Amino acid sequence: MGAVSDLLARYRNSLPSFLSPLYAEPIEIVRGNGGYVFDQNDERYLDFFGGILTTMIGHNNPAVTKAIQEQAGKVMHTSSLYLSEPMIALAEKIAELSGIPDARVFLTPSGTEANDAALLLATNHRNSNQILAMRNSYHGRSHSAQAITSHSSWASTSNSGLKVTFVQGPYRLRSPFRDLDDDAYTEACTDDLSQLLAMTSAGDVAALIAEPIQGVGGFATPPRGFFGSMKKHLDNNGILFISDEVQTGWGRTGEHFWGYQAHDITPDILTFAKGVGNGVTLAGVVARAEIMDSIKVLNFSTFGGNPLSSAGGLATINYVLENDLQANAKVMGDRLRAGLEAIAADSPWIAEVRGKGLMQAFETTVPGSIEPSSQHAIDMLEATKRAGLLVGKGGLYGNVIRLAPMLNVTEDEIDEGLAALQAAASEVE
Repeated sequence: MGAVSDLLARYRNSLPSFLSPLYAEPIEIVRGNGGYVFDQNDERYLDFFGGILTTMIGHNNPAVTKAIQEQAGKVMHTSSLYLSEPMIALAEKIAELSGIPDARVFLTPSGTEANDAALLLATNHRNSNQILAMRNSYHGRSHSAQAITSHSSWASTSNSGLKVTFVQGPYRLRSPFRDLDDDAYTEACTDDLSQLLAMTSAGDVAALIAEPIQGVGGFATPPRGFFGSMKKHLDNNGILFISDEVQTGWGRTGEHFWGYQAHDITPDILTFAKGVGNGVTLAGVVARAEIMDSIKVLNFSTFGGNPLSSAGGLATINYVLENDLQANAKVMGDRLRAGLEAIAADSPWIAEVRGKGLMQAFETTVPGSIEPSSQHAIDMLEATKRAGLLVGKGGLYGNVIRLAPMLNVTEDEIDEGLAALQAAASEVE
Protein backbone atom coordinates (compact mmCIF):
# COMPACT_ATOMS: atom_id res chain seq x y z
CA MET A 1 0.00 0.00 0.00
CA GLY A 2 3.02 2.25 0.41
CA ALA A 3 3.39 3.02 -3.29
CA VAL A 4 -0.34 3.73 -3.58
CA SER A 5 -0.37 5.98 -0.52
CA ASP A 6 2.59 7.90 -1.93
CA LEU A 7 0.81 8.28 -5.26
CA LEU A 8 -2.35 9.43 -3.48
CA ALA A 9 -0.37 12.04 -1.54
CA ARG A 10 1.11 13.32 -4.81
CA TYR A 11 -2.40 13.34 -6.34
CA ARG A 12 -3.69 15.52 -3.51
CA ASN A 13 -0.66 17.81 -3.51
CA SER A 14 -0.67 18.48 -7.24
CA LEU A 15 -4.33 18.30 -8.30
CA PRO A 16 -7.26 20.50 -7.16
CA SER A 17 -9.29 19.59 -4.10
CA PHE A 18 -12.47 19.20 -6.15
CA LEU A 19 -10.96 16.05 -7.68
CA SER A 20 -11.28 12.89 -5.65
CA PRO A 21 -10.53 9.26 -6.52
CA LEU A 22 -13.07 6.51 -5.91
CA TYR A 23 -12.82 4.17 -2.92
CA ALA A 24 -11.59 4.54 0.63
CA GLU A 25 -8.38 2.93 -0.60
CA PRO A 26 -7.94 4.15 -4.22
CA ILE A 27 -6.45 1.88 -6.84
CA GLU A 28 -4.03 2.67 -9.65
CA ILE A 29 -5.08 1.11 -12.94
CA VAL A 30 -1.86 0.25 -14.74
CA ARG A 31 -3.10 -1.83 -17.66
CA GLY A 32 -6.22 -3.27 -19.25
CA ASN A 33 -7.20 -6.07 -21.57
CA GLY A 34 -10.68 -6.52 -22.97
CA GLY A 35 -13.25 -6.16 -20.20
CA TYR A 36 -10.66 -6.29 -17.42
CA VAL A 37 -8.20 -3.90 -15.80
CA PHE A 38 -5.27 -4.60 -13.49
CA ASP A 39 -4.02 -2.54 -10.57
CA GLN A 40 -0.54 -1.87 -9.23
CA ASN A 41 -0.52 -5.27 -7.50
CA ASP A 42 -1.71 -7.04 -10.67
CA GLU A 43 -5.11 -7.62 -9.07
CA ARG A 44 -7.72 -8.12 -11.79
CA TYR A 45 -11.06 -6.29 -11.90
CA LEU A 46 -13.98 -6.72 -14.27
CA ASP A 47 -14.64 -3.22 -15.60
CA PHE A 48 -18.35 -2.33 -15.66
CA PHE A 49 -17.77 1.42 -15.83
CA GLY A 50 -15.19 1.94 -18.59
CA GLY A 51 -13.77 5.20 -17.29
CA ILE A 52 -17.29 6.71 -17.14
CA LEU A 53 -18.65 4.98 -20.29
CA THR A 54 -15.60 5.99 -22.31
CA THR A 55 -13.74 2.73 -22.95
CA MET A 56 -16.57 1.18 -24.95
CA ILE A 57 -15.23 -1.86 -26.82
CA GLY A 58 -12.60 -3.17 -24.43
CA HIS A 59 -9.21 -2.06 -23.17
CA ASN A 60 -6.38 -2.45 -25.66
CA ASN A 61 -8.80 -3.37 -28.43
CA PRO A 62 -6.49 -4.60 -31.22
CA ALA A 63 -8.32 -2.76 -34.03
CA VAL A 64 -8.23 0.58 -32.21
CA THR A 65 -4.69 0.16 -30.90
CA LYS A 66 -3.42 -0.69 -34.39
CA ALA A 67 -5.15 2.32 -35.96
CA ILE A 68 -3.73 4.71 -33.35
CA GLN A 69 -0.22 3.24 -33.57
CA GLU A 70 -0.18 3.47 -37.37
CA GLN A 71 -1.40 7.08 -37.29
CA ALA A 72 1.09 8.01 -34.55
CA GLY A 73 3.85 6.83 -36.86
CA LYS A 74 2.70 9.31 -39.52
CA VAL A 75 1.52 12.54 -37.87
CA MET A 76 -0.36 13.04 -34.61
CA HIS A 77 -1.62 16.59 -35.00
CA THR A 78 -2.31 19.08 -37.76
CA SER A 79 -5.59 20.90 -36.79
CA SER A 80 -8.65 21.43 -38.95
CA LEU A 81 -6.86 24.28 -40.75
CA TYR A 82 -5.36 21.56 -42.95
CA LEU A 83 -6.96 18.74 -44.90
CA SER A 84 -6.87 15.45 -43.02
CA GLU A 85 -8.16 12.15 -44.39
CA PRO A 86 -8.91 10.62 -40.92
CA MET A 87 -10.84 13.72 -39.80
CA ILE A 88 -12.88 13.94 -43.00
CA ALA A 89 -13.60 10.20 -43.12
CA LEU A 90 -14.74 10.28 -39.50
CA ALA A 91 -17.00 13.30 -40.10
CA GLU A 92 -18.54 11.61 -43.14
CA LYS A 93 -19.23 8.44 -41.16
CA ILE A 94 -20.80 10.29 -38.22
CA ALA A 95 -22.93 12.48 -40.50
CA GLU A 96 -24.27 9.36 -42.18
CA LEU A 97 -25.02 7.64 -38.87
CA SER A 98 -26.56 10.68 -37.19
CA GLY A 99 -29.92 10.51 -38.96
CA ILE A 100 -29.87 14.29 -39.36
CA PRO A 101 -30.53 15.42 -42.94
CA ASP A 102 -27.86 17.49 -44.72
CA ALA A 103 -25.67 17.03 -41.64
CA ARG A 104 -22.42 18.79 -40.85
CA VAL A 105 -20.02 17.65 -38.11
CA PHE A 106 -17.80 19.80 -35.90
CA LEU A 107 -15.28 17.75 -33.94
CA THR A 108 -14.08 18.69 -30.43
CA PRO A 109 -11.95 17.06 -27.71
CA SER A 110 -14.71 16.61 -25.08
CA GLY A 111 -18.45 16.36 -24.53
CA THR A 112 -18.40 19.61 -22.60
CA GLU A 113 -16.96 21.46 -25.59
CA ALA A 114 -19.44 19.70 -27.88
CA ASN A 115 -22.35 20.91 -25.76
CA ASP A 116 -20.81 24.38 -25.69
CA ALA A 117 -20.72 24.35 -29.48
CA ALA A 118 -24.34 23.16 -29.65
CA LEU A 119 -25.44 26.06 -27.44
CA LEU A 120 -23.43 28.48 -29.58
CA LEU A 121 -25.14 27.17 -32.71
CA ALA A 122 -28.65 27.23 -31.25
CA THR A 123 -28.40 30.71 -29.75
CA ASN A 124 -26.92 32.12 -32.95
CA HIS A 125 -29.44 30.42 -35.20
CA ARG A 126 -32.39 31.59 -33.08
CA ASN A 127 -30.83 34.91 -32.02
CA SER A 128 -31.82 34.18 -28.43
CA ASN A 129 -30.08 33.38 -25.14
CA GLN A 130 -33.05 31.44 -23.76
CA ILE A 131 -32.45 27.72 -23.22
CA LEU A 132 -34.65 24.96 -21.84
CA ALA A 133 -33.00 22.05 -20.02
CA MET A 134 -34.25 19.10 -17.99
CA ARG A 135 -34.25 18.80 -14.24
CA ASN A 136 -31.64 16.32 -12.97
CA SER A 137 -29.51 16.96 -16.06
CA TYR A 138 -25.75 17.10 -16.47
CA HIS A 139 -24.07 18.53 -19.58
CA GLY A 140 -20.47 19.36 -18.59
CA ARG A 141 -18.17 21.57 -16.57
CA SER A 142 -17.72 24.69 -18.72
CA HIS A 143 -19.39 28.00 -17.91
CA SER A 144 -22.29 27.50 -20.32
CA ALA A 145 -22.59 23.75 -19.70
CA GLN A 146 -22.84 24.41 -15.96
CA ALA A 147 -25.73 26.80 -16.63
CA ILE A 148 -27.80 23.99 -18.18
CA THR A 149 -26.84 21.43 -15.52
CA SER A 150 -29.59 20.84 -12.98
CA HIS A 151 -27.59 19.14 -10.24
CA SER A 152 -26.70 21.12 -7.16
CA SER A 153 -23.91 18.68 -6.34
CA TRP A 154 -22.27 19.43 -9.70
CA ALA A 155 -23.10 23.14 -10.00
CA SER A 156 -19.92 25.15 -9.41
CA THR A 157 -21.36 28.49 -10.54
CA SER A 158 -24.72 30.17 -11.12
CA ASN A 159 -23.25 32.94 -13.28
CA SER A 160 -24.23 32.72 -16.93
CA GLY A 161 -25.18 34.78 -19.94
CA LEU A 162 -27.90 32.24 -20.69
CA LYS A 163 -31.47 32.43 -19.41
CA VAL A 164 -32.19 28.82 -18.50
CA THR A 165 -35.52 27.28 -17.51
CA PHE A 166 -35.62 23.70 -16.23
CA VAL A 167 -38.42 21.38 -17.33
CA GLN A 168 -39.86 18.29 -15.63
CA GLY A 169 -37.98 15.35 -17.11
CA PRO A 170 -37.03 11.68 -16.98
CA TYR A 171 -36.22 11.37 -13.23
CA ARG A 172 -39.54 9.80 -12.37
CA LEU A 173 -38.89 8.38 -8.89
CA ARG A 174 -38.85 11.86 -7.32
CA SER A 175 -41.16 13.64 -9.76
CA PRO A 176 -44.48 15.03 -8.50
CA PHE A 177 -45.97 12.98 -11.35
CA ARG A 178 -44.34 9.68 -10.31
CA ASP A 179 -47.63 7.86 -9.61
CA LEU A 180 -48.92 8.36 -13.14
CA ASP A 181 -48.69 5.72 -15.87
CA ASP A 182 -46.35 6.24 -18.83
CA ASP A 183 -48.80 8.11 -21.05
CA ALA A 184 -50.12 10.30 -18.26
CA TYR A 185 -46.59 11.03 -17.03
CA THR A 186 -45.52 12.13 -20.52
CA GLU A 187 -48.64 14.28 -20.87
CA ALA A 188 -48.07 15.95 -17.48
CA CYS A 189 -44.45 16.80 -18.29
CA THR A 190 -45.44 18.09 -21.72
CA ASP A 191 -48.15 20.25 -20.17
CA ASP A 192 -45.53 21.61 -17.78
CA LEU A 193 -43.32 22.49 -20.76
CA SER A 194 -46.22 24.25 -22.46
CA GLN A 195 -46.96 26.26 -19.32
CA LEU A 196 -43.31 27.22 -18.89
CA LEU A 197 -43.18 28.52 -22.45
CA ALA A 198 -46.26 30.61 -21.82
CA MET A 199 -45.17 31.95 -18.44
CA THR A 200 -41.38 32.20 -18.34
CA SER A 201 -40.09 32.81 -21.87
CA ALA A 202 -39.90 35.92 -24.01
CA GLY A 203 -41.27 33.87 -26.88
CA ASP A 204 -38.05 33.22 -28.75
CA VAL A 205 -36.47 30.29 -26.90
CA ALA A 206 -33.42 28.94 -28.73
CA ALA A 207 -33.47 25.26 -27.82
CA LEU A 208 -34.27 22.46 -25.42
CA ILE A 209 -31.24 20.30 -24.60
CA ALA A 210 -31.84 16.85 -23.14
CA GLU A 211 -30.08 13.55 -22.50
CA PRO A 212 -32.28 10.69 -23.79
CA ILE A 213 -31.17 8.82 -20.65
CA GLN A 214 -29.66 11.01 -17.95
CA GLY A 215 -26.08 9.93 -17.30
CA VAL A 216 -24.71 11.56 -14.15
CA GLY A 217 -28.34 11.83 -13.06
CA GLY A 218 -28.35 8.10 -12.41
CA PHE A 219 -29.55 6.70 -15.76
CA ALA A 220 -33.02 8.20 -15.29
CA THR A 221 -35.01 6.87 -18.25
CA PRO A 222 -38.20 8.47 -19.65
CA PRO A 223 -41.11 6.57 -21.18
CA ARG A 224 -40.86 5.74 -24.88
CA GLY A 225 -42.05 8.69 -26.96
CA PHE A 226 -41.51 11.19 -24.12
CA PHE A 227 -39.37 13.60 -26.12
CA GLY A 228 -41.52 13.10 -29.21
CA SER A 229 -44.44 14.58 -27.30
CA MET A 230 -42.33 17.51 -26.15
CA LYS A 231 -40.88 18.16 -29.60
CA LYS A 232 -44.35 18.82 -31.03
CA HIS A 233 -44.58 21.86 -28.75
CA LEU A 234 -41.04 22.88 -29.60
CA ASP A 235 -41.69 22.66 -33.33
CA ASN A 236 -44.83 24.77 -32.99
CA ASN A 237 -42.66 27.50 -31.49
CA GLY A 238 -39.63 27.12 -33.77
CA ILE A 239 -37.53 25.87 -30.85
CA LEU A 240 -34.60 23.56 -31.64
CA PHE A 241 -34.11 20.18 -29.96
CA ILE A 242 -30.55 19.23 -28.93
CA SER A 243 -29.99 15.56 -28.09
CA ASP A 244 -27.02 15.11 -25.76
CA GLU A 245 -25.86 11.61 -26.75
CA VAL A 246 -22.56 11.78 -24.88
CA GLN A 247 -23.46 8.66 -22.87
CA THR A 248 -26.29 7.08 -24.88
CA GLY A 249 -24.64 7.03 -28.31
CA TRP A 250 -23.10 4.28 -30.43
CA GLY A 251 -25.65 1.52 -29.74
CA ARG A 252 -25.34 1.38 -25.97
CA THR A 253 -29.10 1.32 -25.33
CA GLY A 254 -29.41 -1.83 -27.44
CA GLU A 255 -32.76 -0.97 -28.99
CA HIS A 256 -31.35 1.90 -31.03
CA PHE A 257 -28.07 3.33 -32.21
CA TRP A 258 -28.94 6.72 -30.68
CA GLY A 259 -31.02 7.37 -27.59
CA TYR A 260 -33.23 9.87 -29.42
CA GLN A 261 -34.58 7.12 -31.69
CA ALA A 262 -36.74 5.76 -28.86
CA HIS A 263 -38.89 8.88 -29.21
CA ASP A 264 -39.71 8.88 -32.94
CA ILE A 265 -37.95 12.18 -33.55
CA THR A 266 -34.92 13.53 -35.34
CA PRO A 267 -33.04 16.18 -33.35
CA ASP A 268 -31.97 19.45 -34.88
CA ILE A 269 -28.59 19.15 -33.16
CA LEU A 270 -26.83 16.12 -31.69
CA THR A 271 -23.74 15.93 -29.48
CA PHE A 272 -21.52 12.93 -28.87
CA ALA A 273 -18.34 12.02 -26.96
CA LYS A 274 -17.02 9.38 -24.53
CA GLY A 275 -17.16 5.92 -26.14
CA VAL A 276 -16.63 7.08 -29.72
CA GLY A 277 -12.84 7.09 -29.28
CA ASN A 278 -12.69 4.06 -26.95
CA GLY A 279 -10.51 6.08 -24.62
CA VAL A 280 -8.93 8.71 -26.85
CA THR A 281 -10.22 12.25 -26.45
CA LEU A 282 -12.88 12.73 -29.11
CA ALA A 283 -16.29 14.39 -29.28
CA GLY A 284 -18.37 16.62 -31.50
CA VAL A 285 -21.65 18.15 -32.58
CA VAL A 286 -23.84 17.34 -35.58
CA ALA A 287 -26.41 19.74 -37.02
CA ARG A 288 -28.23 20.54 -40.23
CA ALA A 289 -26.10 22.69 -42.53
CA GLU A 290 -28.41 25.70 -42.14
CA ILE A 291 -27.88 25.59 -38.35
CA MET A 292 -24.16 24.86 -38.46
CA ASP A 293 -23.63 27.67 -40.96
CA SER A 294 -25.23 30.22 -38.62
CA ILE A 295 -21.66 30.80 -37.37
CA LYS A 296 -20.31 33.36 -39.82
CA VAL A 297 -16.74 33.81 -38.54
CA LEU A 298 -13.75 31.47 -38.55
CA ASN A 299 -14.23 28.99 -35.73
CA PHE A 300 -12.17 25.91 -34.96
CA SER A 301 -11.10 23.62 -32.14
CA THR A 302 -7.33 23.22 -31.80
CA PHE A 303 -7.45 19.53 -30.92
CA GLY A 304 -10.87 18.72 -32.40
CA GLY A 305 -10.58 16.06 -35.07
CA ASN A 306 -6.81 15.67 -34.81
CA PRO A 307 -5.57 12.71 -36.89
CA LEU A 308 -4.71 10.51 -33.91
CA SER A 309 -8.15 10.78 -32.28
CA SER A 310 -9.92 10.56 -35.63
CA ALA A 311 -8.12 7.34 -36.51
CA GLY A 312 -9.09 5.85 -33.14
CA GLY A 313 -12.68 7.03 -33.53
CA LEU A 314 -13.07 5.62 -37.03
CA ALA A 315 -11.66 2.26 -35.92
CA THR A 316 -14.04 2.22 -32.94
CA ILE A 317 -17.15 2.99 -34.98
CA ASN A 318 -16.24 0.43 -37.64
CA TYR A 319 -15.67 -2.21 -34.96
CA VAL A 320 -19.09 -1.49 -33.41
CA LEU A 321 -20.83 -1.73 -36.79
CA GLU A 322 -18.94 -4.71 -38.18
CA ASN A 323 -19.53 -6.76 -35.03
CA ASP A 324 -23.16 -5.60 -34.55
CA LEU A 325 -22.46 -4.55 -30.99
CA GLN A 326 -25.80 -2.77 -30.76
CA ALA A 327 -27.47 -6.19 -30.94
CA ASN A 328 -25.06 -7.51 -28.32
CA ALA A 329 -25.94 -4.56 -26.08
CA LYS A 330 -29.60 -5.53 -26.30
CA VAL A 331 -29.09 -9.22 -25.53
CA MET A 332 -26.47 -8.74 -22.82
CA GLY A 333 -28.37 -5.77 -21.41
CA ASP A 334 -31.48 -7.90 -20.99
CA ARG A 335 -29.39 -10.55 -19.24
CA LEU A 336 -27.89 -7.95 -16.91
CA ARG A 337 -31.28 -6.37 -16.21
CA ALA A 338 -32.86 -9.72 -15.28
CA GLY A 339 -30.06 -10.37 -12.79
CA LEU A 340 -30.33 -6.89 -11.30
CA GLU A 341 -34.10 -7.26 -10.86
CA ALA A 342 -33.52 -10.50 -8.97
CA ILE A 343 -30.96 -8.84 -6.68
CA ALA A 344 -33.29 -5.88 -6.12
CA ALA A 345 -36.17 -8.18 -5.19
CA ASP A 346 -34.12 -9.41 -2.23
CA SER A 347 -32.75 -6.00 -1.28
CA PRO A 348 -35.36 -3.68 0.30
CA TRP A 349 -32.88 -0.78 0.09
CA ILE A 350 -32.93 -0.87 -3.72
CA ALA A 351 -35.89 1.29 -4.72
CA GLU A 352 -35.62 1.00 -8.47
CA VAL A 353 -33.68 -0.61 -11.30
CA ARG A 354 -33.63 1.44 -14.51
CA GLY A 355 -31.88 2.01 -17.81
CA LYS A 356 -31.68 0.35 -21.21
CA GLY A 357 -29.26 -2.08 -22.82
CA LEU A 358 -25.79 -1.84 -21.33
CA MET A 359 -26.69 1.31 -19.42
CA GLN A 360 -28.25 0.04 -16.19
CA ALA A 361 -28.50 1.45 -12.68
CA PHE A 362 -30.20 0.97 -9.35
CA GLU A 363 -31.07 3.57 -6.74
CA THR A 364 -30.52 2.95 -3.04
CA THR A 365 -32.92 4.28 -0.41
CA VAL A 366 -33.93 3.82 3.20
CA PRO A 367 -35.97 0.58 3.11
CA GLY A 368 -39.69 1.14 2.71
CA SER A 369 -39.30 4.71 1.45
CA ILE A 370 -37.80 6.82 -1.33
CA GLU A 371 -35.55 8.68 1.12
CA PRO A 372 -32.08 8.57 -0.47
CA SER A 373 -29.46 6.39 1.18
CA SER A 374 -26.07 7.37 -0.15
CA GLN A 375 -24.44 5.11 2.45
CA HIS A 376 -25.88 2.00 0.80
CA ALA A 377 -24.37 3.14 -2.52
CA ILE A 378 -21.01 3.83 -0.90
CA ASP A 379 -21.06 0.43 0.77
CA MET A 380 -21.94 -1.24 -2.56
CA LEU A 381 -19.13 0.60 -4.30
CA GLU A 382 -16.59 -0.69 -1.78
CA ALA A 383 -18.07 -4.20 -1.66
CA THR A 384 -18.04 -4.62 -5.44
CA LYS A 385 -14.41 -3.57 -5.52
CA ARG A 386 -13.61 -6.27 -2.96
CA ALA A 387 -15.51 -8.71 -5.19
CA GLY A 388 -13.36 -7.76 -8.20
CA LEU A 389 -15.86 -5.52 -10.01
CA LEU A 390 -15.58 -1.82 -10.88
CA VAL A 391 -18.85 0.13 -11.05
CA GLY A 392 -19.83 3.80 -11.01
CA LYS A 393 -21.80 5.98 -8.66
CA GLY A 394 -24.06 8.90 -9.48
CA GLY A 395 -27.48 10.42 -8.96
CA LEU A 396 -28.48 13.69 -7.37
CA TYR A 397 -27.88 12.30 -3.88
CA GLY A 398 -24.94 10.05 -4.72
CA ASN A 399 -27.19 7.05 -4.14
CA VAL A 400 -27.21 5.39 -7.57
CA ILE A 401 -24.93 2.58 -8.71
CA ARG A 402 -24.26 2.83 -12.45
CA LEU A 403 -23.31 -0.14 -14.62
CA ALA A 404 -21.96 0.22 -18.16
CA PRO A 405 -20.15 -2.93 -19.38
CA MET A 406 -18.25 -2.94 -22.66
CA LEU A 407 -20.46 -3.22 -25.74
CA ASN A 408 -18.71 -6.49 -26.61
CA VAL A 409 -19.23 -7.97 -23.14
CA THR A 410 -19.81 -11.74 -23.06
CA GLU A 411 -22.36 -13.89 -21.24
CA ASP A 412 -19.65 -15.17 -18.91
CA GLU A 413 -18.61 -11.60 -18.04
CA ILE A 414 -22.21 -10.56 -17.37
CA ASP A 415 -22.67 -13.56 -15.09
CA GLU A 416 -19.37 -12.84 -13.35
CA GLY A 417 -20.47 -9.25 -12.78
CA LEU A 418 -23.86 -10.32 -11.45
CA ALA A 419 -22.21 -12.79 -9.07
CA ALA A 420 -20.01 -9.98 -7.74
CA LEU A 421 -23.04 -7.69 -7.37
CA GLN A 422 -24.96 -10.42 -5.54
CA ALA A 423 -22.07 -11.00 -3.17
CA ALA A 424 -21.73 -7.29 -2.56
CA ALA A 425 -25.44 -6.84 -1.94
CA SER A 426 -25.41 -9.70 0.58
CA GLU A 427 -22.47 -8.07 2.33
CA VAL A 428 -24.24 -4.70 2.45
CA GLU A 429 -27.43 -6.36 3.70
